[in-house]
Amino acid sequence: MRKNIGVVLQDVFLFSGDIRSNIRLSSNISDEEIEKAIDLSYSRDLINELPNGMDEPVRERGSTFSTGQRQLLSFARAIAHNPSILVLDEATANIDTKTELMIQKSIASITKNRTTLIIAHRLSTIRQADNIIVLDKGRIMEMGNHDELLNNGKYYRELYEAQ
Repeated sequence: MRKNIGVVLQDVFLFSGDIRSNIRLSSNISDEEIEKAIDLSYSRDLINELPNGMDEPVRERGSTFSTGQRQLLSFARAIAHNPSILVLDEATANIDTKTELMIQKSIASITKNRTTLIIAHRLSTIRQADNIIVLDKGRIMEMGNHDELLNNGKYYRELYEAQ
């Protein structure tokens, strides 16, 4: 079951090693698949800027990388494993606007033909979702797509206008 689910969390954990091993995670993913995942996650510029590229050392917990860089690598990792279900749990919560835009492009490209659950407070992250479920204290308050909720919803519209 775990092979079918990819998870990108708010707090990314990178392992000591290098970029390639952090994306591969001891699996049989080919270098070609890793390269494709890097492109789909919009991580190519990040990796090209590193002195050693894919062989750049990763220190414990990715301490030499910014939060946004760690998040892009986490997206590449999830994409490389090609899960049928992708869970993004506050994946854009701690990143700058530039990185958020790259991740939004990535989300658009990687969610096609895949079940994706996105948990987010930033409404820009979920704007393109087929179905948005607005929760308040564990209760479903509204459901619909972005346009429906803006036109007919109360809670979502208030959240949207506040952001």
